[in-house]
Amino acid sequence: MSDILIGNGTVVTGGEHNELIEHGAVLVRGDRVADIGSDVALLQQYPGAHYIDASGGVIMPGFLCTHTHFYSAFARGMAIPGEQPRNFPEILERLWWRLDKLLTLQDIRASADVYMADAIRHGVTCVVDHHASPNAIEGSLDVIADSVEQAGIRACLAYEVSDRDGLDVIVGGIRENERFMHVLRAGRRQQAEAGMISASFGLHASFTLSPATLERCAAVGAGMGVGFHIHVAEDISDENDCATRYQQRVVERLAHILGPRSIAAHCVHVNSGEIGRLAETRTHSVHNARSNMNNAVGRAPVEKMLGAGVNVGIGNDGFSMNMLQEMKTAYLLHKFALADPRAMPGDLVFDMAFQNNARIIDAVFRPFSRDFPRVGALSVGAAADLVLLDYQPPTPMDDGNFPWHLIFGMEGHHVNSTMAAGRWLMRNRQLLTIDEVRIHARARELSQALWKRM
Repeated sequence: MSDILIGNGTVVTGGEHNELIEHGAVLVRGDRVADIGSDVALLQQYPGAHYIDASGGVIMPGFLCTHTHFYSAFARGMAIPGEQPRNFPEILERLWWRLDKLLTLQDIRASADVYMADAIRHGVTCVVDHHASPNAIEGSLDVIADSVEQAGIRACLAYEVSDRDGLDVIVGGIRENERFMHVLRAGRRQQAEAGMISASFGLHASFTLSPATLERCAAVGAGMGVGFHIHVAEDISDENDCATRYQQRVVERLAHILGPRSIAAHCVHVNSGEIGRLAETRTHSVHNARSNMNNAVGRAPVEKMLGAGVNVGIGNDGFSMNMLQEMKTAYLLHKFALADPRAMPGDLVFDMAFQNNARIIDAVFRPFSRDFPRVGALSVGAAADLVLLDYQPPTPMDDGNFPWHLIFGMEGHHVNSTMAAGRWLMRNRQLLTIDEVRIHARARELSQALWKRM
């Protein structure tokens, strides 16, 4: 495969010291970035490379999502029968815990395919998923992995263990996590070592996990050398349940599954002590602004967590894969909730979406990929995961103000092309690895059948 030189654009490097290179270019060799610099210089240095003209647009790292639920695709537009849920526990009981029980392996594949198309269209090159299908557990992660492999993006998968559906489902969920991790070290080893697929041990939340289940999962996960992916204090009901039943805060109860490879999603209602424990154990958190607003669960103390040393990334919790929208919402939510326009500045949101998300992704991929490349930034040796955007700034754009251009100027429709691991997944808005029309037609057919079963 010949080198690919992507030039005639503004290169945004991302990383700790974000740099903008006007009239810049990126050289891709195999699945890595091989060089980066001015367009003219790289054209002269690599005359044999296949040249891609970015037409004066933006060349930047692919977007990252560190907490989502592919299976939520079938909930789009679905009406919940009966009276509308009044709070988060009712949303779980009347929507999500009814939907996930009805999922078949076919439904799971269709849902994942929808999210793959959505991710590629919005320039998302790596995703961390959290799956549940109590009546179709065995093989479910392989079905999702097949969808991910065909699409060509990177993904970390987990099956959500909980006590809510009885002992057989508990055992099935634990086995699925363990089985899939063995698969990544055997049948899918090449894909895993290349940094394209990974796994965490999935758990639902403290309030749906008994002490016995939690202990068993902790032992299996530790034995597999992976971290855990769990919802933490998403709603105040999680903290209330923990205080009533265990006389503890949620993070305190989960202390034995925390650590530098674990993800504590949401953390909306954690207190200062819990924040300290998350920082002390180097546990990652993920902010999901659109979901938290939609479920009316509150606002996570993101800046307090960051100030205490917790690495907080950005996910979408099953909303669309338009991470630009997730960044915009995070930027606005905290200002509104705190009545303070200084809250959650654009550069902080940018760092969360790229640097912090990259740390999370590195943590969950390392157990299966010894040479996992750097993501979320463009630098020599980094993953060739990038996007081209047709964005022409109407005002000066530099490394200092770029985050505000991203939030106030750029939209999902600006994404023109998406590359992951040196492979084009979309060029000039045409998906190259999956048939979007077929995928959506199949999803409509299967989702309509599932809605009838509801």
